[in-house]
Amino acid sequence: MTDLTNKIAVVTGGNSGIGYATAQQLIKDGAKVIITGRNPKAVEEAANELGHGTLGIVSDQASLTDTDALVKKVTDTYGKVDVLFINAGVATFAPLEHLSEATYDTIMNINLKGAVFTLQRFLPLLQEGSSVIFLSSVNAYTGMANTMAYAASKAGLNSVMRTAAVELAPKGIRVNAVCPGPVKTPIFDKTGMPQEAMYSFEEAVTQKIALKRFGESGEVAKLVSFLSGPASSFITGSEYTIDGGLMLKG
Repeated sequence: MTDLTNKIAVVTGGNSGIGYATAQQLIKDGAKVIITGRNPKAVEEAANELGHGTLGIVSDQASLTDTDALVKKVTDTYGKVDVLFINAGVATFAPLEHLSEATYDTIMNINLKGAVFTLQRFLPLLQEGSSVIFLSSVNAYTGMANTMAYAASKAGLNSVMRTAAVELAPKGIRVNAVCPGPVKTPIFDKTGMPQEAMYSFEEAVTQKIALKRFGESGEVAKLVSFLSGPASSFITGSEYTIDGGLMLKG
């Protein structure tokens, strides 16, 4: 078990999916947690369900104004951050010929630009020995059809992570990325794919996974918790694939 007693953790997009499961795990491991999300009702409900003094803050990762307000609230409440899990993200799948500029901009503004400036704005609060984890994806590597903008945002995020790991190492701040394969989360319901196409997609992908199943949010959460704590103190600049063997070439 990771000991995060007296640690302050921020989880963006923590009201559902991997973010919510990670908030649960961090609380279990002793941390005080702040979650964010764009839907006020969802954020409030998630914070209440998590309990243990969890602070829910409505914040859109694409908005620097929202991020500045988030940082101020965390500063006023806790004055420091030990764990920053930049998890908020969106996914919309479409072939290149149907990819709109608006869709591309939305994905990039949240998944990449928003992630970069979330880290930047939180820098004054990050303590020596703190941990930053980006939620990336195996789509950064796979070249999967219909995921061009999403995949590019995650590939860019991995590059940002490596550069940040180098820049922040002198401050004693570690930066890593977690790259899940298919995981059962609400994000799959927001891809814009028809339900029938989604079922076919899930079945086809499952057959490519060595373990023949989708992952669970809680499994990713345990990896994030490990990277948050002292057991990972010599790990920075690394990308952790957690995909049930999807990337294996057999």
